[in-house]
Amino acid sequence: MIQLSFGLGLSNLPSGYLFLARPLTPLEPCHLVIFRISSFSLLVILAQSVLFISIFYGITVVWEKDVGILTKLLSTPSPRSSIVLGKSLAAGLRGIFQAIMIFALALIIGVKIRFDPLDIAGVFAVVILFAMCFSSFSMFLASYLKTRDRMMGIGQALTMPLFFASNAIYPIAIMPIWLQYISIANPLSYVVDAIRSMLLAGTYENLPVDILVLVIATVVFVTLASTTIKKLLE
Repeated sequence: MIQLSFGLGLSNLPSGYLFLARPLTPLEPCHLVIFRISSFSLLVILAQSVLFISIFYGITVVWEKDVGILTKLLSTPSPRSSIVLGKSLAAGLRGIFQAIMIFALALIIGVKIRFDPLDIAGVFAVVILFAMCFSSFSMFLASYLKTRDRMMGIGQALTMPLFFASNAIYPIAIMPIWLQYISIANPLSYVVDAIRSMLLAGTYENLPVDILVLVIATVVFVTLASTTIKKLLE
């Protein structure tokens, strides 16, 4: 319910931009500027919503440790990786529902994006990988932080730096050199680039690289979380 309210609150941003849009030059019609701002805002909302779902997912694992559920799960013969994969896939499913809600709102307010079925399916796949990557990262952090209060503080401290140190709002080319290196290493940059190429540009030259980086980052964080999750019980 909290995440739904957050998503609905963010979804008001594109309609607000419609009233604020102005032509950039006398030669550029106003409706072109509205199209650009609305579509850009939709990608920002989608990326930020799924990031918020994922980065706080470690709190769930800490809560399960506090009530004894995690102890029972780790006492079963199931591999630890299956626990992490199951929870990260659950975060991916929540991300899909968030994306569906945002796409529905985009249709209602008339945002011009590519609603090609293959592109939408590709966006859903990227959202699942995105959520799995950062939820696994959150569970890895939870293994060391071990309390919900610490996880809440670290999650809030990481969300905005991760978001602004990516190409979600500003192009990497105009960033300072040191920030460009951080943005290139940030998986969120590849998420935004993949979604932008499918929903807006319709160009897929960089898509294989984006997917490959996301898969590698997801595998790394799932492996780290699977290796360290037992530390929660220590």
